[in-house]
Amino acid sequence: MCGVIGIVGGIPVNQLIYDGLLLLQHRGQDAAGIVTHQQGRFHMHKAKGMVRDVFRTRNMRALPGHMGLGQVRYPTAGNAQSEDEAQPFYVNAPFGLVLSHNGNLTNSNALRADLFKFNHRHINTDSDSEVLLNVLAHELEVTTRGSTLTPADVFKAVQAVHTRVRGSYAVIALIAGHGLLAFRDPHGIRPLCLGRSDEGTWMVASESVALEGTGHRFVRDVAPGEAIYISEQGQFHEQRTALATTRSPCIFEFVYLARPDSTIDGMSVYQARLNLGETLAKRVISTVPPDEIDVVIPIPESSRPSAMQLAQLLGLAYREGFVKNRYVGRTFIMPGQAVRKKSVRQKLNVIASEFKGRRVLLVDDSIVRGTTSREIVQMARDAGATKVYMASAAPPVRHPNVYGIDMPTSEELVAHGRSVDEIRELIGCDALIYQDVQAMKDAVKKAATSPSAMPDRFEASCFDGDYVTEDITPELIHAMRAERDAVERSAQSKSAGSQS
Repeated sequence: MCGVIGIVGGIPVNQLIYDGLLLLQHRGQDAAGIVTHQQGRFHMHKAKGMVRDVFRTRNMRALPGHMGLGQVRYPTAGNAQSEDEAQPFYVNAPFGLVLSHNGNLTNSNALRADLFKFNHRHINTDSDSEVLLNVLAHELEVTTRGSTLTPADVFKAVQAVHTRVRGSYAVIALIAGHGLLAFRDPHGIRPLCLGRSDEGTWMVASESVALEGTGHRFVRDVAPGEAIYISEQGQFHEQRTALATTRSPCIFEFVYLARPDSTIDGMSVYQARLNLGETLAKRVISTVPPDEIDVVIPIPESSRPSAMQLAQLLGLAYREGFVKNRYVGRTFIMPGQAVRKKSVRQKLNVIASEFKGRRVLLVDDSIVRGTTSREIVQMARDAGATKVYMASAAPPVRHPNVYGIDMPTSEELVAHGRSVDEIRELIGCDALIYQDVQAMKDAVKKAATSPSAMPDRFEASCFDGDYVTEDITPELIHAMRAERDAVERSAQSKSAGSQS
């Protein structure tokens, strides 16, 4: 999961990109980068850290131009510790290309080998985004063969990318001296939307909130398998570039990843979370009678809409029992289990009066590794709760995610191979209530703003084990995990060497 943004217009775009990245900061806190284009030259600054820390006044002044893109990174492939893997990535031929990518390629190893053996291209990092950039660069080179670039050439190159690349990808790229390109994988797993301002600037971004917060009017979502090309002069071109497409957005966007004020693929994230609370309320009743619950308390922040709706439907008091330190990153997207566990109590502090002597129902958006849930349950008990029940607005996470969410192995998932009661014992709560898989899908579908927004299906593999790209095998998951472990060991070894 990353956040990407691109802008073309007749005004300087550096500040707009910066503002947009701030609105997408929840999608990645590991690194940030911006590149702009002026008079045939790219100007880039990227580094590890949050947007506000990476970009200073001197950096912004060094980013001139009326066309640019940016990214906030949350690493799911490659080396999380490497500053070299911060995006955007650049390659000088053909034309000069920079690219930012949200998603995860499932055949990056095979592509890396093919690029070296057949396309004579060198990949300098472990990032699958650099692989994707070089695939695009090669296909553009084949398509144009030294001739002037046309929109038809761009779309033909993207069509060839679709035939080679597997996995999830929402891509924004700049072609030096020509324009901005954006495209989505044929299943539309990762989100991407289009907007325009009254001044005529075009913006493409991961979430609609980035458009609205920078003065752009939401136009539409980029369709699965579609490519959009906008010239430097603002001429707009669009074409479906994948032969077969499905509308299969990642359901975890609605459960946790996206901001509640975003609309993704025609479905309101906030309404989806309200609906999840409504269906979860029915599950709670079948497990814990409402008269045995004194108060409903959300675990900030994604679970708030679900918890409020649940409390209202069950006629229970809703209270804020945890105060979040906003200057600590989202626990879910922190690299490393040890860092994640340590950060829970730094991130949340209890309001003891809301727990003391009460039977408390805690509501979370999901339970992934169980580390955070166990710490929070203990915090509630330490604050004096007599009973601690926990409800998850999502079903048990039992399977690895290979499309850009940090759930790499089954062994790290608390629900894998365990019954609900076994999970409850590990977490330490008195009752544990999970959402039903089909009820979750139905709840999100009900958030569609129009009949045309109804998806064909959801990418919900971490819940149901059904991978929409249909190329995922246990052997591939094992290989992807082994590759990631090797990269992490290499990074740790280099870090230890540099400190000695």
